[in-house]
Amino acid sequence: MPEERLQKILAHAGIASRRKAEELILAGRVSVNGATVVELGSKADLATDKVKVDGQVLSAPKHHLYIALHKPKNCVTTVHDPEGRKTVMSFFKGMRERIYPVGRLDYASEGLLLLTNDGDFANRLMSPAGHVTKTYLVKVNGTLTPEQEEQFRRGIPLHGRRTAPAGLKRIREGNNPWYEVRLVEGRHNQIRIMFKHFNRLVEKLKRIKIGFLELGTLKPGAYRTLTRSEVARFRKLLELT
Repeated sequence: MPEERLQKILAHAGIASRRKAEELILAGRVSVNGATVVELGSKADLATDKVKVDGQVLSAPKHHLYIALHKPKNCVTTVHDPEGRKTVMSFFKGMRERIYPVGRLDYASEGLLLLTNDGDFANRLMSPAGHVTKTYLVKVNGTLTPEQEEQFRRGIPLHGRRTAPAGLKRIREGNNPWYEVRLVEGRHNQIRIMFKHFNRLVEKLKRIKIGFLELGTLKPGAYRTLTRSEVARFRKLLELT
């Protein structure tokens, strides 16, 4: 096998997405043949080199897994949490293959979350270049004006960079209306920040769809494996060969 960048090797092995793999390397948690590596340009060959992460030898996954989980509220979408909070991995105890969440849903949010050990799939799905729309149901403590709704759709300034155009539709009226929000990017707490920009607080947030894949009847904490046709459809959507 030819040498490849370490972050790509870690992603293919199902350790983490490439972005998270870069963080592991920079943190000094990766070694090659006994030597700690902290440079992102470093390469290795998993067939001939002994690559370790946190002291554990790396091996390529025997097969790829793609799982849809209904993430409940009050858990985090990380493999480990330094604060000791419950993570989504608690629903997969006993699973032999190492998997990790693709993207994130914040602690107070719920809904559809994908987990995999396919690094290329995860990296492409999280990238804005993948143009995969995520759909959310959001309950807010007040109605936006038509002008605010249009501004929401066009994008707002967020951390020095305007958010990408978004879909917004009010689907239930009332003092605490519900909106359907569609995003092609997933910046940290983006929906909550966007509503807060208009002095509205999000009371409930639930992701119901990723691309074509719907949450459906999955109960909180329940999960299922994606079908072959769903995986093939995602790979076509993400332009993965």
